[in-house]
Amino acid sequence: MNDDSRLRQWRERTEVPLFLASAVFLGCYAVRILDEDLPQGWRDVLLIVTYVTWALFIVDYAVRWRLSGQRLAFVRTHPMDAIVVVLPLLRPLRIVQLYESVQHRRAQPRLSLYARVIAYAGLSAVLLGFAGALTVYAAEHHAPGATITTFGDSVWWTCSTLTTVGYGDVTPVTPEGRTVAVFMMAGGLALLGAVTGSFSSWVIQTFTLDQDRQPPGGPPGAADGG
Repeated sequence: MNDDSRLRQWRERTEVPLFLASAVFLGCYAVRILDEDLPQGWRDVLLIVTYVTWALFIVDYAVRWRLSGQRLAFVRTHPMDAIVVVLPLLRPLRIVQLYESVQHRRAQPRLSLYARVIAYAGLSAVLLGFAGALTVYAAEHHAPGATITTFGDSVWWTCSTLTTVGYGDVTPVTPEGRTVAVFMMAGGLALLGAVTGSFSSWVIQTFTLDQDRQPPGGPPGAADGG
């Protein structure tokens, strides 16, 4: 069995467990951030579970790097995998890869290319927004002069940032919050560009197909003057 086959089998076997681990990671992080009255014992348990799931992702990356046989080329060709190992809050974006795998279990994808891009972008925006809202809330709500004092404020700020609206009524004041804001702005532009670009391409393609279906000489009835 060659390395490509072993790597493919590893991915197929671990995609669902790693997706579940991603959900557990984000859930533990969310509970520790949002429930400030949680007993310290439970907080320690959640922290241990968080580190265990993080370790699973590191092991998965190391195994795939070893099976690929590409050495440093694997890091260059899989930048997102390396980023999410360093920033585990982006781990839930693995659901996009899982969705891609499920869609291709048949010979042809079940969704058109444009619909898939829009679906992936929307799903990524929800997951990225939730993770970003948690991080900003954790950094901001106890900071002096903070305008983001509740999780609702953080969600509102996240929505306005990802959609590039930016009302400015609530803004991060801490270095951590502003760092997250930079990534949220970049992510919002990328996701919005993917959605609008795909929709525009779909509209252009639709009109082009309609024109190709028209018979030569113009619309029906033009030749007989009626």
